[in-house]
Amino acid sequence: MSVPVSPALALNEAEVSFPLWDASPPETSRSASGLADKRRHGLPVLPLGFGEAGLPVHPALREALAIGSSRNAYGPVAGTAELREAAAGYWARRGLPTDPDLVVAGPGSKPLLYGLLLGLGGDIVAPSPGWVSSRAQARLTGHRPIHVPTGPGRGGVPRPELVADAVLAARAAGRTVRSVVVTTPDNPTGDVPSRSTVEQIAQVARELDLAIVSNEIYRDLVHDPSTFVHSPAEFAPERTIVTTGLSKSLALCGWRLGVMRLPDSPLGRSLLADVLGVASEVWSSPAAPVQYAAAYAFGEPEELTERVERSRRLHGAVVRAVAERLKRAGAALPTPRAGFYLYPDFGGWSGYLEREHGITTGRQLAAHLLDAFGLGGLPAADFEGGHDALRLRLATSLLYGDTDVQRYAALAADDPTRLPWIRAHLDRLDEILTGLARHADPVHARGLAC
Repeated sequence: MSVPVSPALALNEAEVSFPLWDASPPETSRSASGLADKRRHGLPVLPLGFGEAGLPVHPALREALAIGSSRNAYGPVAGTAELREAAAGYWARRGLPTDPDLVVAGPGSKPLLYGLLLGLGGDIVAPSPGWVSSRAQARLTGHRPIHVPTGPGRGGVPRPELVADAVLAARAAGRTVRSVVVTTPDNPTGDVPSRSTVEQIAQVARELDLAIVSNEIYRDLVHDPSTFVHSPAEFAPERTIVTTGLSKSLALCGWRLGVMRLPDSPLGRSLLADVLGVASEVWSSPAAPVQYAAAYAFGEPEELTERVERSRRLHGAVVRAVAERLKRAGAALPTPRAGFYLYPDFGGWSGYLEREHGITTGRQLAAHLLDAFGLGGLPAADFEGGHDALRLRLATSLLYGDTDVQRYAALAADDPTRLPWIRAHLDRLDEILTGLARHADPVHARGLAC
């Protein structure tokens, strides 16, 4: 089966070597050039596409990795006992008591999720908008995603009442549907679903006998003090699988380490055997030195909890500053409450964008912003099952600096948005929004030009 490169990873590589929109319609792929090309030519760029945490590795983690570097033997397929116990403790501190024997570690969350979907079988219900990889992985397993919209305050969770209708209709048509995927906190919107929404999806899953796959990798990056993350495992523990990792909270994307918590139930034990079978034939076991460092990280020593707190504060300050500028310019978007993502809707600009630029889709808007202004972003079509509305997924996590000196300063700053290099990015965004609106009608232009 042919599957294109993940849009987010394609964007990351585009910044290094090649044009971003190769998979787009010809009129956009020919005109866009990679951000790296613009940098080489001295042109201003604004990297708002790739969701990498953009922060240095904590020295204690580097030391732990060095200590573990002598571990060069294959380990248990599920991961070392010390890592699984540390991950179980991590979840227990968040109100989810966990049996270490029902924890599986892998080289990132994606392989674990793929192995899980192979074990579950059947089509999946996916939120729209929602994380891109779960739908692509469903297709890789020979199944299809069922796209169900989310709603205001429900980012990351498909609307429970629509899930029931969609699953019953699919089953009536002869399809097998066995799982629903949620992401809390959410990528791409930065939203966090309410307790009632999570309770409702848990109840619907129980009524329809669906497993719940809950991606909670952004859980520790909630920066809105009034927001609390609820896991479906609180309300449907017998059927909820939880995944997380260290790539976001501790900026260890390149270390590739994820963990999965399976339910203490017949379903969980059956899935454990399935996932381990896949793991044994695909990745054997995660890298031993990384597992050693990950066990230390999941133990949450004080120096790392302080780093996560500083990261959370930094992400929140910058993503809110970008959100304010987008809203002031007339874009509609959910208030970001966790992580470093924004999901602005430019539907209010539709007439102007079509009249002045011939832009009618998010993919065309993203290509125009990249080509004309050096702003990298991803179109809604990548997150909404092909529905190409005038929306973008933006990520603010690469705005913190080009060197570790700058990034450490950003972590330490009381108000990182006042640092010259971050302020320059924010000013550049103002310039781009003003430039995009240059030919708008006078009333609309005042709203767009910040």
